[in-house]
Amino acid sequence: MPRYVALLRGINVGGNTMIKMEELRRMFEALRFGNVASYINSGNIAFDVGEPLQKPARSKGTGLESDLSTQIESAILESFAKPIPVMVRDQQHIHAILDKNPFAGRFESHKEMHVLFLRDEMPAEKQKELLNKQTEHERFAVLGREIYCHLKLGVADSLLGKGFFEKKLKVAVTARNWRTVEKLASL
Repeated sequence: MPRYVALLRGINVGGNTMIKMEELRRMFEALRFGNVASYINSGNIAFDVGEPLQKPARSKGTGLESDLSTQIESAILESFAKPIPVMVRDQQHIHAILDKNPFAGRFESHKEMHVLFLRDEMPAEKQKELLNKQTEHERFAVLGREIYCHLKLGVADSLLGKGFFEKKLKVAVTARNWRTVEKLASL
């Protein structure tokens, strides 16, 4: 049975996007996903897909991950009345993200490393704009639908912390620190 990870953007970080993990797990089970497990309170859900997915009314992009994202977003909107973006990855892809870390061995703490998950690959012109913003304390690598962020001084004063991706690049992302990505690989 294929296992997937859903990464919900921005839940439980502010007053208007609160969703209890227990209720979210029940919603996933109601969608007929199996072996549903959550990690911490910020919208990380692993689940098995055992039967063919019913085609959602609107699909963003192509492929099963995109269809799952659309189905989960619709269910969240219906269940919780909140429009929450969801990025989905096959759990094996999470292992590949860990293996392909371009900054492996070059960071002192998991707190310095973050992975941004995108729904689709970032266009080349936006990649160039991002890479031109790098400094010795803030480095980026774009690999497929992920952006690796090595933030030596932390998130607060970084491009990530200042909303650069959404405001300037107009790219929807959800970020996870390195320890969370490691946990998602085994969830």
